[in-house]
Parts: sequence; structure tokens; C-alpha cells
Amino acid sequence: MIGRLKGWLQGSAPIEKPDDGAAAELRVLMVCTGNICRSPTAEGVLRHRLARAGLGSRVAVDSAGTHGYHTGEPPDPRAVKTSAARGYDLRSLCARPVLLPGDYTRFDLLLAMDEDHLVWLQRKAHPGSRARIELLMSHGRRYAGERNVPDPYYGGPAGFERVLDLVEDACDGLLAHLSGRLQQPSPDRPQDR
Repeated sequence: MIGRLKGWLQGSAPIEKPDDGAAAELRVLMVCTGNICRSPTAEGVLRHRLARAGLGSRVAVDSAGTHGYHTGEPPDPRAVKTSAARGYDLRSLCARPVLLPGDYTRFDLLLAMDEDHLVWLQRKAHPGSRARIELLMSHGRRYAGERNVPDPYYGGPAGFERVLDLVEDACDGLLAHLSGRLQQPSPDRPQDR
């Protein structure tokens, strides 16, 4: 694992998940620090919402961390337990770092969990980046005044509940946004006649 992590730090990016959304029309990457609490929770919630809306095959969702501290590890057990209580299954997810420059060209939307992640993603963007970078909470409705999804790692169960409250709200708004984008004509998609 040290060799893979060293390669990632040097830019060769050998740490990749299989591309299970090859036919997807839109691709979304959720980003937090270590990819074990907030971003996998957001990935799980958005996947669930998309599947329920019949859009699971049209939008690929993944998550990653700004740092590779937990590469290869499953999500935090507290995130898994809290998410499962609301019907989301995070057990198959595995932490990975943001891949440079690959994730900036492979994904359409990079969603930061907080402003520090947003700044980090903006700084790492290269001139050929096609991804739009924004805060996940920019899609919030009930919690429209919130900008950040707070890190629950050093707290108790209430922090993980709060993360889910915010993420569910933002993913509802994001689902509406993505649905709208999928209805717009695209040069990459054949238009209905």
C-alpha cells in the first residue's frame, strides 16, 4: 500500500476504483478529507436517491478524499450504522484519494463537503479540467444557509445524524439539478425527435 500511495503522491495515480458507470451521462464525485465519513455518506445517499428516481444508470457517483490517510479502508463504522438506520448501504464503499488529474477530467461535478475542500479542489485543478467544482450544500433547500457539512469524526452519534440531515437535504436539491441537466439537449446525447 505504501508503494501505491507513494505513486499517487508523485502523480502516477495507480489507485483507482473500477469504472462501474462507463455509460453514465453525468458523473459526480463527492469529496471530503479522508473519504470515510462525509463523502461516502453523500455518495450512498445520492446513489439511493438516483436509483429511486430511475436515474441510477444515467448518473455515476463516487467519492474520494483530499488525503489518502484511509486508502482502501471501508467507511467509518459510525457512518455505516447511522446511514443504515435511514436505509443507505455504505458497506461496499472503499476510501481513495482524489486522483490528479484524472478525476478532474472524468467527472462533471466535484462536490466539496466544506470550504477547505472547495479551496483544495480549486487549487489542484489544471487548465484542462472539465469538472465544475462547488460545495455540496449549495444544493441545500431546508438548510440553505449552511455552507459546510461538518466533520463528525471526533464527535459522537449526533454528529453523524447531523451529517445525514444536511446530506439528504443537499442531495434532494442536487437530484433536481441533475434531472434538469439530463433533460437538456447535449451534443454528446442523441436528441429525441
